[in-house]
Amino acid sequence: MVQLSTKPLTLNEFLQLPETKPASEYINGQIIQKPIPQGKHSTLQGESVTTINARTKPQRIAWAFPELRCTFSGRSIIPDVSVFTCNRIPLDENGDIANVFTSYPDWTIEILSPDQNQTKVTNNILHCLNAGCEMGWLVDPDEKSVLAYPNGKQPIFFQEPEQVLSVPDFMGDFQLTIGELFGWLKPGNI
Repeated sequence: MVQLSTKPLTLNEFLQLPETKPASEYINGQIIQKPIPQGKHSTLQGESVTTINARTKPQRIAWAFPELRCTFSGRSIIPDVSVFTCNRIPLDENGDIANVFTSYPDWTIEILSPDQNQTKVTNNILHCLNAGCEMGWLVDPDEKSVLAYPNGKQPIFFQEPEQVLSVPDFMGDFQLTIGELFGWLKPGNI
């Protein structure tokens, strides 16, 4: 009979484990595997990254990353979209983007998957905000809604198609409506 250790892993021990598919996160001493993204989730994630990068990369403002492991403040999480301002992107010895990110994103975007626990996802957003993240979004494809969490302020609920979503200050005059965001789910709009 094999006895399993009941001793929880430390963050450093977790980081030494091989990556899983789908990826696992380390939260409060627990290893939690993320759900496999499905169609709506993947579409919203991909279009968000593309749209944000089209706005921010040419001006060297920020860079949006899909499924990037961010390890900070005792956790190792993988937001669906992590946006880092360019001056906070870690670089390696060659001046290239580093493989390891040991800080919070400036903007974290989480997209709910079917049967995903909304409380756990919200907890990751709050963890980012408590560390210094400027903005968090919780995108719910089934409800076609977004809860925006500006750091230090009351969350804002968006569900009407004409509503312009709150974005971090570094995005400048960038505007995206709820209708545009969820319009990405219509194949004719892509």
